Amino acid sequence: MCPETSKKAEEKTAETTTIQHLIETIKQLQGEVENLKQELRKARSIPSGKIGFAFAVPGILALVAAVLNNSTILAFIGLGLTFWGALFFFVRPVRYVHGSLIDSTALPTYKTIDRIIADFKYKGRSYYIPPYPKDVYLPEYLKGLKDPVVFISADTGGMPSLEELAKSKFLLANPNGICVAPPGLGILTQLEKELGKDTSKLQLTELCETLPPLVVENLRLAGELEMKFEENDVYLRIFDSVYKSLYAGEEKLKSVHLLGCPLASAIACVLAKASGKMVTIQRIDTSVDGRAVEVRYRMVESQT
Repeated sequence: MCPETSKKAEEKTAETTTIQHLIETIKQLQGEVENLKQELRKARSIPSGKIGFAFAVPGILALVAAVLNNSTILAFIGLGLTFWGALFFFVRPVRYVHGSLIDSTALPTYKTIDRIIADFKYKGRSYYIPPYPKDVYLPEYLKGLKDPVVFISADTGGMPSLEELAKSKFLLANPNGICVAPPGLGILTQLEKELGKDTSKLQLTELCETLPPLVVENLRLAGELEMKFEENDVYLRIFDSVYKSLYAGEEKLKSVHLLGCPLASAIACVLAKASGKMVTIQRIDTSVDGRAVEVRYRMVESQT
């Protein structure tokens, strides 16, 4: 066997070993995610239906006793208890979970991406690719272009073509890089539910007014949120985010500075959809106490 053939065989074996290692890592982290989901279920409060049952049963019994004994007092007591029982049955309280559990569920994703970047020795940027609107018809072979995706480049080279992105591949060869689902995809979906529309229908000028109240008041993912536009740059300031520990954790995650936390990632997706341009994270800065996070995005023209 010639040296060149031997070298190619060794490279192929190393690549196969790396992929197997990544698959095992992903399986392990998926197990961690399932464990965290179980912890979230345990953290939920007592169902209000049980409280309603506790009020309704004595109330009905009091009403029956009031009819049998012709008692006005028992009737008022029965009506009051029955009313509160019905109220607890039909008005369910909003369930909350600890912020530490929320960012813990995001941690395995970033650890996985960190390992992939380290294994492939990627030193490029992340690019949020704008998907096609949901109501736009696309032929079957281009269906992959409707899914939000982040391209992480191996170096500072070019961007993949639309044909490559449409194949929904993980590993891309020309240029080298990987395509992953945005960490903020779930938050993006929830934001669009709250808005009642696809964010691709929004104008960029509307985002500064609509996003902060949704994030702070509706979803309660941050204490404050501020957005500013400067030509093709967007400045974001998040204060007291539920994901702030991802930036300052002991793991020192590289991918969280590459992709942004789930909230910063979701806003990058919104910017890409609303502008129709690729969005890259230029810089992420955190305050000394870790409570304030500043993100600067840049919108660049998509390449065909």
